[in-house]
Parts: sequence; C-alpha cells; structure tokens
Amino acid sequence: MTTFAEPSTVTADLLARLRGVVAAHPGRVAVHAVDGSLDFAELDRRTAALARALRAAGVRRGDRVGVHLARTADLPVALLATWRAGAAYVPLDPAYPAERIAFMAADARLAAVVSADAEPPVPAGVPVLHPASDAPDTEAPEAPEARFAPHPLDSAYVIHTSGSTGRPKGVEVPHGAVADLVNALELSGAYRPEPGVVAWNASVSFDASVQQWVRICRGDTLVVIDDAQRAEPARLVALLAEHGVTDLDLTPSHWQLLREPLAGVRVPRLFMGGEPVPARTWRELADARIDALNLYGPTECTVDAITTPITGPGPHLGEPLPGVRAHLLDGRLAPVTAAGAVGELYLAGPGLAHGYPGHPGLTAGRFTADPFATEPGARMYRTGDQARRSADGLLEYVGRVDRQVKLRGFRVELGEVEHALGALPAVTAAAVTLHEAAPGDHRLAGFVTGADLRPADLLAELRRTLPAHLVPSTVTVLDALPLTPNGKVDHAALPAPAAPAAEPAAQGGVDEQVAEVWRTVLGVPDIEQTDDFLSLGGHSLAALRVVHLLRRKLNVELQLRDLLDAADLAGFTAAVRRAAAAGPAAARPTLTARREAVR
Repeated sequence: MTTFAEPSTVTADLLARLRGVVAAHPGRVAVHAVDGSLDFAELDRRTAALARALRAAGVRRGDRVGVHLARTADLPVALLATWRAGAAYVPLDPAYPAERIAFMAADARLAAVVSADAEPPVPAGVPVLHPASDAPDTEAPEAPEARFAPHPLDSAYVIHTSGSTGRPKGVEVPHGAVADLVNALELSGAYRPEPGVVAWNASVSFDASVQQWVRICRGDTLVVIDDAQRAEPARLVALLAEHGVTDLDLTPSHWQLLREPLAGVRVPRLFMGGEPVPARTWRELADARIDALNLYGPTECTVDAITTPITGPGPHLGEPLPGVRAHLLDGRLAPVTAAGAVGELYLAGPGLAHGYPGHPGLTAGRFTADPFATEPGARMYRTGDQARRSADGLLEYVGRVDRQVKLRGFRVELGEVEHALGALPAVTAAAVTLHEAAPGDHRLAGFVTGADLRPADLLAELRRTLPAHLVPSTVTVLDALPLTPNGKVDHAALPAPAAPAAEPAAQGGVDEQVAEVWRTVLGVPDIEQTDDFLSLGGHSLAALRVVHLLRRKLNVELQLRDLLDAADLAGFTAAVRRAAAAGPAAARPTLTARREAVR
C-alpha cells in the first residue's frame, strides 16, 4: 500500500507537496469530474499552462484572481494555477446573482478572472482567461514558476461571507494557515496516512471547500461533485460507490438528504461541519457506529479548529487541533473555568486569517491581542460563539452572542438579509428571523411593513440580488414590527410564519394530495398549478420531505430530480401520476440495517 511521508510539526507548503506527488505518482488519478478525469501528470501540465497564461496577462505575486467556474475538472486546475502564479484566488460562484458577483469582484480588486464565460460580470478592464488558456511556452524546463514557493504569509484565497452591514465581506487567509490546517488534520488522525478518495461536496464559495480540494496536494484523489449530482441523493450515493470515495464532507442538513439512500451500504468517513450537529443526528450516527467527525471552526480561523469523533451520549465540540489554542472567556477576557458556566470562544494559533481586506476597523474588532500567548504580537479571534464545559469536561456549543446564524452550512448575517429586504421599494421596515418549520428544517422568515406590498414580488426582487441561501422562504406583511421598550425591533415577539396545513389525508385524488403536501412542507396556504417549488421558498431538504411524504402516502417511486426538474406544480403532479402508473415503490433498507454494513 502506498503511504505518505509522515506529517511533521514543520509544515511544508502545499505546492511543494504537490510537486512531490507529481514526481512520485504521475499516473495516479488526481481528479474525477463530470467532464472527465486527470492524472497527476496532466494536472501538473494544465496548471502550469494556465499559470503561465495568468502571468502573461499581468498577474504577479500578491495579486488576486477571480475564479468563475462550474464544478468541473477546470475548477481545481484554476485554483492551483492561481497559486502557481503567486496569486490568491477569489471564488465567484456562477450560481450567484450577477450583481453580487460584480460587487465581490470589485471589492477584491482582481488582477484577472478565470471563467468559461466570455463576459462574466466583473469590472471592465479585468482580463478574462479561459481555463484552457495556454501562454506561449518560451520558458526553460526548470522555469522559476515550477519552483515557486509561497511565503507562509502570502495570501492563498479571499472568501466572501455574509456581512451584517448589508454587504458581503472578504476574509483573507494566508498560505501558511492552509498548510497548517492540512498538517494538523493529519496529526490528529482525521486524515488517514494512506491515499484517499475525497468527495469535493461544498461550494467553492464556502470555506469548507478548502479542506476538501487541497487534499489533492497530499496525493488524494479528488471527486468533484457537480450541482446535478449533489441535488439528487441517489445519484450522489451512486457516484460515491463508483469512485470508492473514502471521505465525504457535509453538513448535518445534507446528511438528512443522504441517510436513506446510504442505508445498507458502506458509508465513507463523514466530516460533518458548517452548523451544529443536532442531538438526534448525533445519536443516530453514534448508535449506527458510523465513522464520523464533528468539525468546528470559523472562516477566519481557516475552516477547522476543533474536532471530535461523533461518539458518546450527545453533541460536543471536542478539543483543538494541534497548534490551535482555544480560550473560553468572559466579558473581561478572564477564563471561564466552572463547569456549566458560559463564555465566549476565542481561537488563536497559526490558522488565523489576515483579516477583512479594506475593513481595518472590523479586523481590529475581531482579531485582538492574545494576552495568554508567550510570543509577542500574537493575536486571537473572537468567534462570537458561546460555549461551556460540561461536568465531564466536554466543550459544548451553546449559541451566538449576535444574530449570525448557520443555514445549511452557510454563515448568514440576518442583518444583511434585513438590509436587502428593507431597501426594496415601498418597504418601510424589515426584520428577518430563523424559523424551524419542522425538526431539522430551518428557513429564513422575513417580515415587512409598508403599503400595497406583495410577498411574491418582494421575494422575486431579492432573488435578483441575493444568493439562494440568503433569500427568505416567506415574507409576511405586518401593520407594524414589534418593538422592545428601548425602541428596537423585538425579534422574539415576531409572529411565526403561516402555520403549515395538516398532512394530506389518505383519501382524495393525486392532484389534491400533491398540492396538499406542497402546502404542508412549504407552509403556504394557497398554491396554484403554475407555482414553482423553489420560488415558493423550497430547497433541497424541503424537496426531500415532499418526496418522502408522497412515497409513503401514495406508495410511488419518486426521485428528488422529479421535483427539482418540474417547471411548476402541474409538471410535478404529472410526474407523480407517471410514477403511480409504473407501480409501487420498492422497499428500502432502514438505518438499522447499516450497523453491520458500515464496518
């Protein structure tokens, strides 16, 4: 069996590690994607060619390059080429609205953009390179770029997160922090020493993607999951089996989509993060003896800082990764040591980001001097997360000190959504809360005041400027927003969104039962045949609930794709009728059948 060199406390840069893998194993598969596969030799050739093209376009060390690509083999090529050119990459997800992409591109001051589109929504004058670009090869075989080694403080990427001021803010992370993350996960045992097959599941705009795709630099094979495969649990599970995936990173919300298709088959090691693991999910995984890790860490601390196996009686964060220092502090920065006492979590160590480019005040407010460090100038990051030590000494997540929430793995500042909603014409005031429509099904709920407002029109406007995860599922028009005694919006006093209708009765025609399931899951009182599921606030988890309800009530074999591909309620109802005509649903194994299959 091929093994890697033992990780050490002296962290090698990831480009150097990749060069070692290319030299030792050029024929090993590096990338599987919907558009083909690459071995390490071809990966090296393509990244070198694109790096030359970036330098020919004027990209220099310390610049930033936008990456505006779908989830194909071109994506890891572009990210590595950006590093080889000495620049930091800035993900520009093509699924985001053009206005938001344009803002992020301008905010990052890009030197170039890699895109398959001839005219991506970036500022005029920024060079646009196709991922297959290849500058004339006039360099010697031992070109300087082939030996380029980033300084640990050189920027590796800038990822934009939701901002409480109404605009996304960039987080700038150095190369040394990314290399230290990989090294720490190796030392902790989260990464096995032998080569693995890693599913790249997260969006490149989500910081969890970093922990997934950079594993190619240590010799792992990367399976790039495209959007269509990710949206259909059965297809995703088939893909995992086809390529023998050993490691899958996902959120607890995504696990709810995959738990049934994975029943009875071998489950990869699960890297679960992005949001707190619910107690019921923790018990389910622990009882089934599934190999799973709980990973915690903010974007500002390079993805992951604390981890633990998902075992034992209930959710907890675990202990810091090697090199990470975690402090539980009170409001005066004094350690909180009593069992059960709540404090705020501060993180320190080599994984800290540089900060928020262009926002020195915001950076200074979150990255503060570390009074517990022995080295001068050390910083710590104020996470805004509250935690406590249990009687058994376990570090447990409690909540937030602010209004930031996690929704299906994405960090959401409710203030940003409120700002966008309040800026719409005729809206006089706006508030947004996180609502749990059903166990594990969290959604944003908007509330507005104003004259002659139509919730459907407001949601349509928001979709033009905000990515899907920031658009509320519902908007409720109120006469006035409830206020606290000091005149601020009382978010706790906001009414619940419209209560879902009762579950469909066993009797009634197929058309009525399908419509009633939509009303139940989406929590809307009225639905037309021309309504679109996603436009009514539906998402992948809600779609799976629809499919499960109808499979159980009508005993039909439905796939998630049947719902997501349907143009409207009428189209989906027709698909349900076709499934009913094809015969009853096949029996599926239950979760309990997984106990033996996973070992």
